[in-house]
Amino acid sequence: MPPPPNPRDYITDPAKDRAPLTPATLFPDKTMVIGDHSYARTKTASTGDCTSGSQGALGSLLAHNGCTKLLRATYSKGGVSATVGVAVFASPAKATKVMNEWKSGNIAPLVGGGVPDTFCQATRCRTAVNTNGRYAYFTIAGYNNGKATTTDETKAQQIGRDAASYTWARITQRGKDQAAKVAAQQLKEAQQKAKAQG
Repeated sequence: MPPPPNPRDYITDPAKDRAPLTPATLFPDKTMVIGDHSYARTKTASTGDCTSGSQGALGSLLAHNGCTKLLRATYSKGGVSATVGVAVFASPAKATKVMNEWKSGNIAPLVGGGVPDTFCQATRCRTAVNTNGRYAYFTIAGYNNGKATTTDETKAQQIGRDAASYTWARITQRGKDQAAKVAAQQLKEAQQKAKAQG
């Protein structure tokens, strides 16, 4: 039998990363749970035009590096919300390049489902970026009422960190699920071959 598939291969190589990629597959849970924190998912969106789901200079940065899809989800609790945006690239190198070159702009806050239009509009919000495989993901977190975040507040910081952790875990799980499916198929084929030779 061949060696077991490496889950990382399925989130780094587009030729192997073939599972459906939609908000429903990437953000399937109605509630995001991280440790003892839980947040309701309020809205999801997906677009092949990565500039349309972003703001400012980030849009051109995504486009110039070949972003093929941008998936967003917003989570909310207790007057704070966080939108996470996952940008899909052809390689981990492209995702890392975007992370390293990002200086301004961000994903567009995704409102609706109880999150008002005042969420992170023309006010200071917490932002972050990271990568996992060929995916770069951005978070923007702040107050629903438009209040600016400060360096010492923790509510927006917490939901932003939790949204980032959740997104990392979901992308990692995508790799594990695809690897497990291939491993199961390999086992089935090996059993059939052994039976035929038996």
